[in-house]
Amino acid sequence: MLDGLPQPYAYAHSPALEPDHRRLPGWRDVTEEEWGSAQWQRAHCVKNLRQLREVTGPALGDRFLADLERDQRERATMSILVTPYMINTIAPGVAATGADSLTDAYYADPVRRYMLPVFSDRRTDHPSHPKAERDSLHERDMWATEGLTHRYPTKVLAELVATCPQYCGHCTRMDLVGNSTTQITKASFALKPGARLQAMIDYLRKTPAVRDVVVSGGDVANVPWPRVESFVESLLDIESVRDVRLASKALVGLPQHWTAAPVLDGIARLTATARARGVQIALHTHANAAQQITTGVSEAARLLLDAGLRDIRNQAVLLRTVNDTPPALLDLCFALLDRAGIMPYYFYMCDMIPFSEHWRTSVAEAQDLQHAIMGYLPGFATPRIVCDVPFVGKRWVHQLSDYDRVRGISYWAKNYRTTADSGNEDDLDRLHEYYDPLYTLPEEGRAWWRAQGTGTPDTPTPFPAGR
Repeated sequence: MLDGLPQPYAYAHSPALEPDHRRLPGWRDVTEEEWGSAQWQRAHCVKNLRQLREVTGPALGDRFLADLERDQRERATMSILVTPYMINTIAPGVAATGADSLTDAYYADPVRRYMLPVFSDRRTDHPSHPKAERDSLHERDMWATEGLTHRYPTKVLAELVATCPQYCGHCTRMDLVGNSTTQITKASFALKPGARLQAMIDYLRKTPAVRDVVVSGGDVANVPWPRVESFVESLLDIESVRDVRLASKALVGLPQHWTAAPVLDGIARLTATARARGVQIALHTHANAAQQITTGVSEAARLLLDAGLRDIRNQAVLLRTVNDTPPALLDLCFALLDRAGIMPYYFYMCDMIPFSEHWRTSVAEAQDLQHAIMGYLPGFATPRIVCDVPFVGKRWVHQLSDYDRVRGISYWAKNYRTTADSGNEDDLDRLHEYYDPLYTLPEEGRAWWRAQGTGTPDTPTPFPAGR
């Protein structure tokens, strides 16, 4: 028997909880009806330091707010936009009764670390990797039509919108999504939404090799539901489409959107049509820490599954100081499964966007973490840690072809062509590079990069305006 034997990780079932929003001064008088309204949540998002102070009161000290303001001025690639529901999951057990306790809790909190990054979080030696890029995955290089990325032979990504209900600091689409910041002038769609979505449908009708469509953005929760439903109905009319995946972090940041009657009724209509046509519809969401799987998220997931979704799957991002330990990863996976019936699906390594070095891990560290979480979860619910390699796509972290650990350069092959390839015979023979954070390298490797002319410590890399 294994009882009594010490294990590296000890599983313990933990029920979903709903932090009391009234513990924060700005929401002491907010009723349950207001809190449960998606419209109220959207109208009361935190968008600046003044609004954050109004919510937390003076208990969130000036030191933290100055740190946040400096980050917005000197480093941030995403503007501040956090729903009340998401704010309420930061330091959930700490009441706003003392400046030291709330400020310290905010600095340490994993949700805060990626939703409200501060300047002191960032690296000062190399804030950005020398190879960092605004569109780090080169998705626009693979647009079949505006906003429709055709990177894999049988799958496409449809970006319906360039906004979200809340903005994550590490957003891989920071080049396009959200408002411009001091550091980053955002790109934008040229076509109007109706024309852009129609062009996507027209392309898919004439491209029968595509069977799987990810409907994303931004976040589909920021698209009026009738437009989402109309777009998905058009997808269901295309014979080759067999899988539709809706992508929305709002399930954990704004669950009220997904429990609204018009949305649930619309999901039920779409899934009934899909079942009749042999098509699967699922929802992909994005929680990075176990504390985000609240009672409200659990209830929303149950209602969506009852409405007919095939699955709800979680695509987390592996982020240093947020979830980069085996217990943090496993706690999140078990919270997803036990509290909400959400399938742990992927942990993406953080992409090489500007000013993300403090979040990124090396491939070697990711490999160690994959090893550490094996054997605890059911096989069907054991997430894969993947590296999204530019011009290649998702690869399990053990699939690399070669690895120079001194210089932190891994080499990856692919077994299909993308729309960015030339069509030549050597397309599939080429190895593509991915780069570890410089601070994870031995001194020999850091010296090699310095010799390449990577800038001086605390000097931000310039990033041109969006295309």
